[in-house]
Amino acid sequence: MSARPIANTRTAAGMPTGKLAVWWLIASEIVIFGGVLGSYIMHRLAHDDWAVQAAYTNTWIGAFNTLVLLTSSLSAVLAHQAAESGDGKKAARLLYATCAGAVTFMIVKAFEWTTEITHGFTITSSTFWSFYYTAAGIHAAHVLVGAIIMLIVASAAKKGRDLHHVELIGLYWHFVDVVWIFLFPLLYIAK
Repeated sequence: MSARPIANTRTAAGMPTGKLAVWWLIASEIVIFGGVLGSYIMHRLAHDDWAVQAAYTNTWIGAFNTLVLLTSSLSAVLAHQAAESGDGKKAARLLYATCAGAVTFMIVKAFEWTTEITHGFTITSSTFWSFYYTAAGIHAAHVLVGAIIMLIVASAAKKGRDLHHVELIGLYWHFVDVVWIFLFPLLYIAK
């Protein structure tokens, strides 16, 4: 009898059930973000005053956070490669680097929001700021959850256990990055 949980050994639809579960999670998250972004776009098209409010976002901070997330995505890919070759310690180090990117993103986001709120741009200031804080806040929650799960996966990988989970958290992390690729131009550039 195998010591691994059955979810790690079974396949469905031609892929391991763990990977299938992550893809189902991502699909459900696409529905959530799709609804938020679709509402944002429709509202943006109907209200010309949004450009005035959007002009107060800091494009440089948004661009820096984009660079941070893309770099962290690279370290997630390299962690997956290390896990595939059986090097759990290297995979763990690279996942910790990915987590450092998540922490950097969150610190920058906290600084950005503190500055905006201090200047009077709160979630109740206008519809633009409501959408801005909602969309960016949901995304930040996903960054936080991803980092926590990544730390758990890295801890196991460092001991050479469950290296297949490195790919699963990597898939989730790439989804988080792709969402930001949509949010950045909509919240910071489309003015």
